[in-house]
Amino acid sequence: MFEFVTKSVAQEQPEAKIETRSAVERSAGFTIVAIATTVLAVLGAVALYAQDKYSLKSPSGIAFSDFRGYEDWAVASSARTDERLKVIVANPTMIKAYKAGIPGNGQPFPDGSMIVKLQWKPKKSTEAPFVVDVPDVFSEAFVMEKDSQRFPKSGGWGYAVFNYDAASDKFTADPKSLSDCGNACHTAVKAKDYIFHPYQKR
Repeated sequence: MFEFVTKSVAQEQPEAKIETRSAVERSAGFTIVAIATTVLAVLGAVALYAQDKYSLKSPSGIAFSDFRGYEDWAVASSARTDERLKVIVANPTMIKAYKAGIPGNGQPFPDGSMIVKLQWKPKKSTEAPFVVDVPDVFSEAFVMEKDSQRFPKSGGWGYAVFNYDAASDKFTADPKSLSDCGNACHTAVKAKDYIFHPYQKR
């Protein structure tokens, strides 16, 4: 009888250990799931915040999201006015066309070509040992996209401006920016498919 009781207790002990281990494993599993869920929620919030500017549309319906990834597009050219330093970047479709000789060869840019003129207020460098203007506060992104069906009245190009406010770190669609807002100026270079800036030698 004593031997039977001893065996029963001995048999129950591993089962108790297994149950305890299972409870610990379940608890650890829940903790991992909770942490993963929290991390994903934070990453999702960051992603939504980062994508906020891409929800904007100009009054004519040009979407900022059409130009998604412009931050990493290749530089085509640069410019300087009294009020702005400008860097002109173009999407891969337009860069490919530039490299094929457009518009110098008399051919128009293909539909899908896009260009973004990034504009900063300039300031004098306080670090360089020579006089030089450098970008100060970012002010706006002037965008152009080629779509002959959407913009037949302006040479196939649509134009929009998205202003940037440094204080709020937010972009807004310029309320005065219509789809042909830049066409009046760009007709001066109609022979070059309305594009002022060539692809600069580098």
